[in-house]
Amino acid sequence: MRIDVRGRMDRLALMAPSIAQCALAAAVAWLAAKDLLGHARPFFAPIAVVLCIGVGLGARLRRVAELVVGVALGVGVGDLLISTIGSGPWQIALVVALAMGVAVLLDSGSLIVLQAGSSAVLVATLLPPSGTGGLDRMVDALLGGVLGIAAVALIPADTAAIAHRHAAAALDALALALEDTAEALEKTDPELAAAALEEARGTQKAVEQFAEALQTSKEIIAISPLRRRRRRELLLRYETALTPVDHALRNTRVLARRALVAVDQGAPVPVWLPGALHDLSAAVLLLRDELPSRREPEGARSAILAVAAALPGDREGFAAGVLVAQLRSIVVDLLQATGASHEEAAAALPPLAD
Repeated sequence: MRIDVRGRMDRLALMAPSIAQCALAAAVAWLAAKDLLGHARPFFAPIAVVLCIGVGLGARLRRVAELVVGVALGVGVGDLLISTIGSGPWQIALVVALAMGVAVLLDSGSLIVLQAGSSAVLVATLLPPSGTGGLDRMVDALLGGVLGIAAVALIPADTAAIAHRHAAAALDALALALEDTAEALEKTDPELAAAALEEARGTQKAVEQFAEALQTSKEIIAISPLRRRRRRELLLRYETALTPVDHALRNTRVLARRALVAVDQGAPVPVWLPGALHDLSAAVLLLRDELPSRREPEGARSAILAVAAALPGDREGFAAGVLVAQLRSIVVDLLQATGASHEEAAAALPPLAD
């Protein structure tokens, strides 16, 4: 199996700030809980830091709340029951079931349920209740959560890099799907068309990760004074592009499906259509490269407008007409991704003949 070493090294470089956040904040959390609060084994403090910061994407602020509530539930239920019924296999089963059941009733998040169950297991096995141990563990979790948020604020990750990396992945997926569909139509090859459709169907994850990355970047900006100057860039560039790129990917999936049908049935396809798809794919890659710039993506917009201007206004047969309709929709989506309004994007298309 071939390993993408360069890709993994790039990911490591991108995640390095988050890893540094986790490492430093975990050490500080341990020292603070042990030396300042006097807790003998404050393992929940560094655990809370790692869970709250993480090295991936997600709602960090929500994770803090879920973590603290989950620990409180697990420790509370564990302390209450184990001190009464003792520790053993059936006691562990009962404690875990009750803690996780209550967590599910309180919130739909997965972290709160898992944390409640794991905390209950620890109390029931390794850390039987003693004195104020339960309260100390809750305080440790809260301390770790607070320090995790402080680490995100004071040692912030590069929000623009986070957003752009996942925006680029979504645009790469879109460009590849357009390119593969164009090649299948050029060669009228059903196998290539089926592969293009399969490729297009796998693009939804990329846009979902793009949305998560944007949410994470906005959270970092909200709590970090060092990154607030990037708020305008994120909101006006990546957030503007998110929904149109999602729509373009959805329309491309329909395009790929109709291309497969046309190739299978031997339906006539306009000779200019593959070339237009190639040009649009190149425009998508240009948009990817221009997004990080503080300037408007004029190059990508011009390339997309050139594709729009070259589209004929004549109506095609049914199979070809569906393909052309999807292409027109993708052009509108991509123009909106560059910052154009829907009205401006639609006006760039030549009108269809009656």
